[in-house]
Amino acid sequence: MRAQELGLACGSLRPGKRNAITDVPGVRVGHRTMVEGAGIRTGVTAVLPHPGDVFRDKPVAAAAVLNGFGKSIGLVQLAELGVLETPILLTNTLSVGVCGTALIRRAIAANPAIGREAPTVNPVVGECNDGFLNDIQALAVTEADAAAALDAAAEDFASGAVGAGTGMSCFGFKGGIGTASRRVNLDGASYHLGALVLANFGRAGDLRLPDGRRVGPPAAPGTAGRDGAAPVSAADAEPPETGSCIVVLATDVPLDHRQLGRVARRAGVGLAWCGAFWGHGSGDIALAFTTANRIPAAPDRALLPQMVLAESRIDRLFQAAAEATQEAVLDALAAAETMEGRDGHRRPGLREILS
Repeated sequence: MRAQELGLACGSLRPGKRNAITDVPGVRVGHRTMVEGAGIRTGVTAVLPHPGDVFRDKPVAAAAVLNGFGKSIGLVQLAELGVLETPILLTNTLSVGVCGTALIRRAIAANPAIGREAPTVNPVVGECNDGFLNDIQALAVTEADAAAALDAAAEDFASGAVGAGTGMSCFGFKGGIGTASRRVNLDGASYHLGALVLANFGRAGDLRLPDGRRVGPPAAPGTAGRDGAAPVSAADAEPPETGSCIVVLATDVPLDHRQLGRVARRAGVGLAWCGAFWGHGSGDIALAFTTANRIPAAPDRALLPQMVLAESRIDRLFQAAAEATQEAVLDALAAAETMEGRDGHRRPGLREILS
């Protein structure tokens, strides 16, 4: 089920045909979902910026760290050079290294000169901690699982408790992978901005729906707060916000690295509209890339032609980023069903509350 089907559509801009990050031409998403026994609830999600070799044909990109309690890799070089060199992988916190290795192996297989005649490659991996539902210490994710997510990449893909989102939690509910897109008209042509989120953040009871309702999962007996929801205030001794969210934004609007950084920061608006405030222990990171501007690994000239959006027209991209991020979070919540995992831990699906 998608967010719009559950009555959780938001914003004023029109979505794309799929209402997904893959409305941006060339972008593909794949999952490897791992549900094994009573304790393994994890996986990998891959975002491919375009069908070609990303190391040879590098999309201009940027990242914004809203709160940096996270273990992602590749962000330092991304900030310095402003390009992606690999697809983006999302997974659990303790599987970042193995996913990075999988990206490196794939890049070397396609480009044997990497690390020898050519520069090394910068893999980009984002993570959230799925340890409440998943036995994260089992280190279940392998390079083969990461490769399977890359190989599964397609225009149409599932949301909810799939891929990297399999074991994630969001506002006390079952979280996971969500996506949305927005159309933007510029100079008489139609463009898209799409968002994909790995939603694993938010205190129980803090979720705000587009109609203004504030909802939370059912409270344990004797611990109910306002309206029967779990306690939500410091006075009620609610645990601190320690979750995370990785937001991937893609667009076919030609932007430069600096402009993409500005757009990426607006993902934080969408998270805030959902009720998040990026707590001390939260890792909230947004990555943005454009398929319209690319840098060749071996340019045949010193000066490369590029187009950029006029700065006076960028507000529409800011709005699209905020709206698509908000709806992508709601999309993850709408699609995810109730799940039990490690040690009998349970997260209810949002549909249990809204149905």
